[in-house]
Amino acid sequence: MNEKELRGLIDDVKIGKLSRRSFVSRMVALGLTAPLASQMLTYAGVAQAQTKSTYKPTKRGGGGALKVLWWQGATLLNPHFAVGTKDQEGSRIFYEPLAGWDPNGNLVPMLAAEIPNLEDGTLAKDGMSVTWKLKKNVVWHDGKPFTADDCVFTWEYARDPATATYTISTYQEVTVEKIDSHTIRVKFQKPTPFWADAFVGTRGMIIPKHLFEAYKGAASRDAPTNLKPVGTGPYKFVDFKPGDMVRGELNPNYHEPNRPYFDTIEMKGGGDAVSAARAVIQTGEYDYAWNMQVEDEILLRMEKGGKGRAEITQGGNIEYIAVNFTDPWTEVDGERASIKTKHPSLSDPAVRQALALLVDRKSVQEHIYGRTGVATGNFVNGPERFRSPNTKWEFNIEKANQVLEEAGWKRGTDGIRAKDGKKLKFVYQTSINAPRQKTQAIVKQACQKAGIDLELKSVTASVFFSSDVANPDTYTKFFCDIEMYTTTMVQPDPEQFMLQFLTVEVATKENKWQGRNITRWRNEEYDKLHRAGQGELDPVKRAALFIKMNDMVCNDNAVIPVVYRPRVAAISTKLQASISGWDNDLWNLRDWYRDA
Repeated sequence: MNEKELRGLIDDVKIGKLSRRSFVSRMVALGLTAPLASQMLTYAGVAQAQTKSTYKPTKRGGGGALKVLWWQGATLLNPHFAVGTKDQEGSRIFYEPLAGWDPNGNLVPMLAAEIPNLEDGTLAKDGMSVTWKLKKNVVWHDGKPFTADDCVFTWEYARDPATATYTISTYQEVTVEKIDSHTIRVKFQKPTPFWADAFVGTRGMIIPKHLFEAYKGAASRDAPTNLKPVGTGPYKFVDFKPGDMVRGELNPNYHEPNRPYFDTIEMKGGGDAVSAARAVIQTGEYDYAWNMQVEDEILLRMEKGGKGRAEITQGGNIEYIAVNFTDPWTEVDGERASIKTKHPSLSDPAVRQALALLVDRKSVQEHIYGRTGVATGNFVNGPERFRSPNTKWEFNIEKANQVLEEAGWKRGTDGIRAKDGKKLKFVYQTSINAPRQKTQAIVKQACQKAGIDLELKSVTASVFFSSDVANPDTYTKFFCDIEMYTTTMVQPDPEQFMLQFLTVEVATKENKWQGRNITRWRNEEYDKLHRAGQGELDPVKRAALFIKMNDMVCNDNAVIPVVYRPRVAAISTKLQASISGWDNDLWNLRDWYRDA
C-alpha cells in the first residue's frame, strides 16, 4: 500500500466512512500491529478508541479473596528496581502508571484523566512533547494526595544514575515539567514516534515523592518502601515475604467507583509451573496462575477437567540462549564478567555459530512447547511488522563440526575440542523448570556430538530472577558462559525491547547490574541504528531499522533464539480478567471479577 492509499483510508476513518476497527484490521493484514495502527490514527487526528470494560460493578468489594500464583515469587516491590517480571507484577498490585496497554494495543487511562491527542494539542504534532492531565482527588494509600509533583519526582528518581534503576533508559533522555498541580509535560530531545513510554505500562509506575525523596540516589536500596509499598492502586499493602507471599487488601479510597471487586488479594510464590497449572485448571484452589511454561501435552490433559483453561495471549516474548562476551571466570577490580575482559572462546564467531547450529528448535517446539512456543531464528517476533524475513535457523551437527574444525578447534583424547590450551567447556545455566531442563538436555546432547562439553546448571527461579543485587546467581550478573530464559516485551513497539544490546546498557557492578545488556555484546553500528530508530517518524523506515538491528544480533549469534513464546496463563473458568500481551498480566487488576 502506498502513502496516497494509506492517507485515503485514514480520511475515510475521519469522516466515518470506514470504522476504526476495520482500518486496524486492514493494517494488521498488511503486517502492521493493532497498537501501531492505533497510534497512526492518533497522529492523524482520529480520536483513540475507548476501551470498554465488561465489568459493571454496583459496589466496592464483596468478592472475597482473589488467589493468584506466581510460581517465581516476588523478591522486592519497587517497580523501578524490578529486573524480574515477577517483581514488576508484584509491584503492579499497588502502583499504577498514567496509562496501560489493553490487548488490542490501545492506551487505557489509569492515573491519567484522559489519553493525550492531537485535537486538543496535548500530543504535539511535531512529536517533541506530550502533555498528561492527571486525575484529581487521587490519594496514596496513606492518605496523601497524588499530584504532578509525584510524577516529576519519579522522573528525577528513575533517571539518576546513582539510584541505579532498571527503568533509567525510559527517563534519562526526556524532560518532565510541572504545568500545574495536575498537569505535566514530557519533552523529547527529538521527534519521538513512540511517545507512550515514560509513565506508561510496566516502566511507568509512579512512586510517592513524600516516601522516596530521602532515598534518591546512593541511598535508594535503603528505602523501607522497597518492601512495604504505598501506592494508588486498588489494593493496599498488608504483608510481604520475599520469594513467598504478597498480600493486599481492598483500598476503600480507590479512585475508580465501585472497584475493586475482591476484598483481598494473595499472590503466592514458589513451587513450579506444573503445580501452579494444576492448582488452577484441575483443583480450582487458585483463580489465576502466571507464566505457564509447561509442556503443552500436560496443559491439554489438564484442561479436560473443566475448572480452568490455558489462556494464550499474543505478544513479543522470546525464549533464548544468551552468550557471554566477557569472561565470567576472571575477576577484574572485584568484578566478574567485567567489560575489561573478553570470553576466551565465545569471543570466537565460529564457536558461537557452532552453538547456534546445535540448538534443535524443531524438537523443542514439537516435544515440549507445542502451541505455547514456536521455533524461531528472530529475537524480535512481534509486532509482525518488525519481524525480520532475512534470518533463518538450522540444526546441523555435521556443519557445526565442520565450522569448528576449520576454525582450529581440534578434538582432544577426551573428545572435547580445544585451541591454544582453551577447551570448549561451558557452564549453561537457566532457572528450574521442566521445559527448560529438557531444552538444556537437547542442546547438551547435540553439543557432545560436536566436541563441546556443557555443564548444566539450574537455579531456583526466585533466585535466578531476583532483583537482589547481593545475589550472585541472578541472570543479570551472568556469572557463567551461556544462559537461557525468556525476555518479555511489555510494549507494542521494539524500541525499549532492543535496548538489550546497547553499549550504554551493559550490566555492570557500577550500575548494580541493572543495565539491560546482559550479554555485554557491544557494537557501534547497532548503537547508531537504535538512535536513528528512536527518532524516525516514518513507520516503514523505522521498521526497517529495527529489522536490521535484529539481524545484526542474530547473525552474530550474540543471542540464539529458541522459541517465540506467546503469554500463557492458567485461569479459572469463573474468573473474568483482561490479559494483555503488551503490559503486565495485572495491568487491569481493578476490573477483575468472578462470575457467580
